[in-house]
Order: sequence, then C-alpha cells, then structure tokens
Amino acid sequence: MGYDGIEIAVEDKELIDWARLKDLAKQVGLNLTISGAFGPDRDISSDDPAVRENGFNYIVDCIKIAQAMDSPIFTGPVYSAVGKTRYVTAEQKQQERAWCVENLLRVGDVARECGVVVGVEPLNRFETDMVNTADQALSLVNEIAHPNIKISLDTFHGNIEEKSIPAMIRKIGKELLCHVQGNESDRGTPGTGNLDWVGIKESLTDIGYDGAVVLETFGAPSKELAKAASIWRPLANSPDELASEGLAFYKKLFG
Repeated sequence: MGYDGIEIAVEDKELIDWARLKDLAKQVGLNLTISGAFGPDRDISSDDPAVRENGFNYIVDCIKIAQAMDSPIFTGPVYSAVGKTRYVTAEQKQQERAWCVENLLRVGDVARECGVVVGVEPLNRFETDMVNTADQALSLVNEIAHPNIKISLDTFHGNIEEKSIPAMIRKIGKELLCHVQGNESDRGTPGTGNLDWVGIKESLTDIGYDGAVVLETFGAPSKELAKAASIWRPLANSPDELASEGLAFYKKLFG
C-alpha cells in the first residue's frame, strides 16, 4: 500500500514468529513499532503484588521485543489495566500511583539498557481512571523523571479528553512526545471525522516532532479487543479500504 511502517500490538508474544516478521519487514522496507495490550493481569498499579509483578514482566518482555525488532519505542497505557474504571478514595489513588511510579522507574532502567523509550499513553475516561489527559501524563512522567519514560498520544482519546489537541501537543513538546497514533474521532478513516487535522499537523511541525504517526484502528478486532475498545460496528467498508484511504489522507496531509 505504501506505508513506511507497521505497529505490532503484543497481545500474546508466543503467537508471533518475531524473527520471520523482522525479516519480512526488512524485505519490503517497513519500519516496526511495538505497542502493548494491558488486560487485568498486567496492571502495575494493582493492589495484588503478583499482578503488579506480572505487569512489570510483561512490559520488560515487550521492551526486549522492541529492542530486537529495532523499534525505538514501546507504547501503551503502561500504568494500569484497560477497563479499570472506578470511583475510589484519594488515599487509594495515591497508593496506586505510588505503585505505578515505583514500577515505571524499574521499567525505565530496563528501557535504558535496551535503548528503547517507553511511551505513557493517556486513555479516555471510559477506558481508565488513572491517566486521561496530557496534563495527567505530564504529571506522572515528570514525577518519574526518567529519560526513557516519555509520552505517547492517541488523537482519538485526545478528542474526548482535551480542549485542544494542537495545544496539547505543543504543551508536551518535542522532548517528551515520543509517538503519535493519529486516529479519527470515531476510530474510522482519518479525514472523515471531526478532528482538526491541519492543527495537529501544524503543531507537530512547530515542535519539531520527527517520530512516527501511525494509524491505530480496528478493521477486524478480536473479541477481547472489541470489548476493550467498544467496537460494535464496522468502522469502514473493509479493513483494506480503511488502511488505503487513511494512508492517502496521511500522505496528502503530512507530505
């Protein structure tokens, strides 16, 4: 189709022949980026120590995969489990954040050894109660203060939670913005919804962003992914149409 790269979400690392994938990607000239899938057993802010350690080990596995696949980043809602949405006390929130910070400091050290940056991705309020906005991500990342822990943005979530996505991009800036998932307001084909794409492009240019902009959507999601992202209807006539028309829009927008 003409893409420069593909993003691989690691739901189950054993399902993928990583060496073969890397070889095929090289043959066709595709760069690779790696992202995570965070179910309830991969929650580094859980009140269960075994779950926290399992989440940490999963992130470490993904960082090592990113290193092996020459991905500069590993991204996702690394701080918690997708779908963990509750109203809790300030004390419990503080404790969960402390567990999160403790584990992400450990993650940062592994990422530094592997030459990979971990991108903390805010999710919308319907998918997490921990990090919904760029301000919350900045607060967390600045508290951790580790050079290998930065911020990854998904414009779909930003469209729900932010007053202005371009302002959000400028606020984060080049030093902390490590990855962008450029998704339409309904997760459908980019350019067919209500996002301020010109403003997004201009803000990325203004801060000198030079990382990837990927189209992360769900043409034919698994049962687990459909539930996590609340995908109950087709987002385009076909996955291939979404991918090809989305790419054409990206190329026109970004040049």
